[in-house]
Amino acid sequence: MQFAERLKELRLEKHLTQQQLSINLNCKITQACIAMWEQGKRMPTLDCLILLAQYFGVSIDYLAGLQDFK
Repeated sequence: MQFAERLKELRLEKHLTQQQLSINLNCKITQACIAMWEQGKRMPTLDCLILLAQYFGVSIDYLAGLQDFK
């Protein structure tokens, strides 16, 4: 599973819209950026990966698709 799929899966598990996720991250990541990541059109920076991993309580390896367990 790729980053785009993992991000969307984690977001939906928390029943969040892209906009709600952006707000929960104190708008450090915009809704448009989240949308582009989920569509596979862009990849996040390391800083954004760290922020997402901390928010969802998963490893960066999990987000990147390098391991299958959260």
